Amino acid sequence: MITISLCLIVKNEEDVLARCLDSAKAAVDEIVVVDTGSTDATKSIAARYTEAVYEFAWIDDFAAARNFAFGKATCEYILWLDADDVFLAPDLEKLLALKRALPLRTDAVSMEYHLAKDEYGTVTGSLRRNRLVRRSRGYRWIGAVHEYLDVRGVSLDSDIAVTHASTRHDCDRNLRIYEQRLAKGERFGPRDLFYYANELYDHARYEDAIAQYERFLGTGEGWSEDNVAACGKLSDCHAALGEAERTLEAALRSFRYGSPRPDFCCRIGYWHLQRGGPGIAAYWYEAALNAPKPERAWSLQNKACATWLPHLQLCVCYDKLGDYERAYAHNEIARAHRPSDAAVLHNKTYLEGVLRRSGGEAAPADAETREEVAR
Repeated sequence: MITISLCLIVKNEEDVLARCLDSAKAAVDEIVVVDTGSTDATKSIAARYTEAVYEFAWIDDFAAARNFAFGKATCEYILWLDADDVFLAPDLEKLLALKRALPLRTDAVSMEYHLAKDEYGTVTGSLRRNRLVRRSRGYRWIGAVHEYLDVRGVSLDSDIAVTHASTRHDCDRNLRIYEQRLAKGERFGPRDLFYYANELYDHARYEDAIAQYERFLGTGEGWSEDNVAACGKLSDCHAALGEAERTLEAALRSFRYGSPRPDFCCRIGYWHLQRGGPGIAAYWYEAALNAPKPERAWSLQNKACATWLPHLQLCVCYDKLGDYERAYAHNEIARAHRPSDAAVLHNKTYLEGVLRRSGGEAAPADAETREEVAR
């Protein structure tokens, strides 16, 4: 059985740290906590779990802090988490099983990162991260912000998930770091351009974000998944600025970097639906359902666009086209995913009324009096 050091970097995490450590402690042999300047009870909470609590002077560099934490680990493998991450009980059991039976030559293990769930507990946003690495390989973190672990060797993609359970977020921190770096005259590479643009987007600085996304794509050196994501963000920026044609152009631009993804098909479908083209929109929502769905996705996945959302929107499209039975069928599929969704339940009631009045045949639409299908 392998041994595992759990490494965390923390600052003012008194509200979540114990929850994180409680969720993981059964699977690890050592806990290393590196504090970067807490002024609350974080360090005293960490001391209840481990003697390996260290201080690291914060220098606006996440990779430096994580590399310092990794340097304090002593076990065969290193597992890393953030303080607002947890292992849910089923995933902890999977981790314990992996610990007992990890293939000897394994250098790194990736895990799902569940970032968001809906009210039904269904994961709506996820990606994959390298989480468990062999210490002797000396892997290093790279990047002051949105850092990544530079991993090579024999990797294993596991079905274990880490769940992000944040209670708060310093929304200005990363943007502040990027702009301080720019003020010092630093030139950004493709990765920093992409993530700097994301921070600008998150702060609704859409014109600035567009400029940085264009700079990123213009390098021709970005990771393919980041290129696709940049096209989506560009589309969102143009939409926020009321630039309809550029909104569509940015979504279509994603096809330069790979086959159509479900979320981009939904974007294009929505664009046409909003402009009175339900037939064209239906084509794109059907395409979203038929698009390839990666089993081991390293980029952020919007799972709604590959499951219930296209069905709900197809209900809208076919209602507008007068194909009420088909609209009802798609709404029922959406209802299987979201049984208490207000829009889905509204559509069910409305369409059952239409079909009842028409005896199962398509009833003529009265644009002035018939109830509109909810979006």
